[in-house]
Amino acid sequence: MDEGAERIRAGTPVFRRTAIALAAAGFSTFAVLYAVQPLLPIFADDFGVSPAASSLALSLPCGLLAVALLVVSPLSEVLGRKPVMLASLLASAILTIVAAWVPGWHGFLVLRALAGLTASGLPAVAMAYLAEEMDAEAIGLSMGLLVGGNALGGMSGRLISGVLADHVSWRFGLATIGALALAAAFAFWRWLPASRGFVPRRLAWRDVPGSFGHHFRDAGLPWLFADAFLLMGGFVCIYNYIGFRLLDPPFSLSQTVIGLIFSVYLAGMVSSPVAGELSTRFGRRRVLWVATLLALAGILMTLSQHLPVIVLGIVIATIGFFGAHSVASGWVGRRALRDRAQASSLYLCLYYLGSSVLGTAGGWFFAHAGWAGVVTFVGGLYGLALAVALRLSRLAPLRP
Repeated sequence: MDEGAERIRAGTPVFRRTAIALAAAGFSTFAVLYAVQPLLPIFADDFGVSPAASSLALSLPCGLLAVALLVVSPLSEVLGRKPVMLASLLASAILTIVAAWVPGWHGFLVLRALAGLTASGLPAVAMAYLAEEMDAEAIGLSMGLLVGGNALGGMSGRLISGVLADHVSWRFGLATIGALALAAAFAFWRWLPASRGFVPRRLAWRDVPGSFGHHFRDAGLPWLFADAFLLMGGFVCIYNYIGFRLLDPPFSLSQTVIGLIFSVYLAGMVSSPVAGELSTRFGRRRVLWVATLLALAGILMTLSQHLPVIVLGIVIATIGFFGAHSVASGWVGRRALRDRAQASSLYLCLYYLGSSVLGTAGGWFFAHAGWAGVVTFVGGLYGLALAVALRLSRLAPLRP
């Protein structure tokens, strides 16, 4: 990168434009990915598949996105950050619109997988963009705002698709999400400033493994990658299967009400920038394990038989998860001294692999032990994540 380029400072007009553009991009990507989550029970009924099989509508795109990150992020070193992100947003939005009208289960899964593949251009590249363009004092806040935009997209996608599935059809709901994602892509194109700290370089594919491999020799980055796998895998399990539980007695909620419960993602929008600010004030080492412990407490609360307690547990788990993710993802950008896009893509590769692998594995626990099985599984994952966060709290600083 160009170390002499002027960095973007918090509170400036260019900071606000950047925040709006990346929030729109996060909205687009995560609405496309997660709009299907409240629809999993409908897919199970309409297509005659099991709950675990229905989760493939989310797990497949997340899995392919995870793998594609490892290829797309080196490409962004050559083609530039903004062009790669814009192409990603446009392609995933169009594929979502097409997938909404495909009649068969297997054809639908293929298009969902392709949408995940093309969506890979945004997450890791956005983190690298912020690391290159933002002033050091603005990194925590800007990363929190990016994650907040992701949370808005995840919430809106779930809420809109769930409500429209009840009142029109799930296909119309998914097509609506695709159209909104297209509009967000336009806002991104219009508002994101061109890179000033980025310097393109020639891509030698034989050097790519080395550009990834040296991150695993760092004392902290592999632990952050492991944390991403555990945190996201457990979080997605909760959201994948809570709808199945709440549709059944004694709750017997409608698809609309379940979709409204996903509005607790608003809590994630708040906790992400707050955690970013707290990490600047009190240090990442403290905030990460506290946020993880908070999420674990919320997960255990969902064992209750009382709906208000369950919803409160989901809120607390969401606050804790997004707080921990905001801190850990920002930490990766600061910890990697070079090849930041590759470091970010490794973090997000494990993040989405957790969503794909552990999100589907949770279906086995749900089928064999009900909701208690899911909470036991996820509780174990977050117990490990807490151990990782405590290990990171003892990590010597790489730099001030």
